[in-house]
Amino acid sequence: MSETPPLHSSIVALVSLAAGIAAKHPAMGLCQVQRLRSLGVSEDHIQTAVEIARHIRDEAAQKLDEAFDEQAAPPTADSVADIPVVSDGACCTPTASGQACC
Repeated sequence: MSETPPLHSSIVALVSLAAGIAAKHPAMGLCQVQRLRSLGVSEDHIQTAVEIARHIRDEAAQKLDEAFDEQAAPPTADSVADIPVVSDGACCTPTASGQACC
């Protein structure tokens, strides 16, 4: 079985940059931007990776907000049974085997 060659360092830096942006990493991927520039990666390619990462990050945040809003909506008569038990201010749902977690 032959060994797969490692990814080119510019690919690793692009992936790292995009992941850091999408994950809202505090370092903001600035180290990877400098690395990509030193490797000769074009500004257009760097900006494309940034744009895609921001789009994924923003889309994920929007979907999380929508899911939160749906779950936090005032209960209807049909949905009251689905509301988690609140104990001491914390949401509490039983484990799969029925064990209480709060």
